[in-house]
Amino acid sequence: MEPRERPFLCAPGLKIEAQERLVALQFQQLQQQLARVEALIERLEKRLWLTVYGVLGAILAQAFQSFLSVAPG
Repeated sequence: MEPRERPFLCAPGLKIEAQERLVALQFQQLQQQLARVEALIERLEKRLWLTVYGVLGAILAQAFQSFLSVAPG
């Protein structure tokens, strides 16, 4: 049985490996931040639609009220 060959480690190779790990961590952090931003945008969108429907409901209620006051009773 032959002994396993150990890879030769040199300074440039280690530097490249460290840089690759750093880039992977940066991408992971970026993906987490993007997920948080997407969740924030989704909540903001829900609030916006709630506001739009609220304003529309108020306008329709006011129109209905003015229609009732004009209609002969």
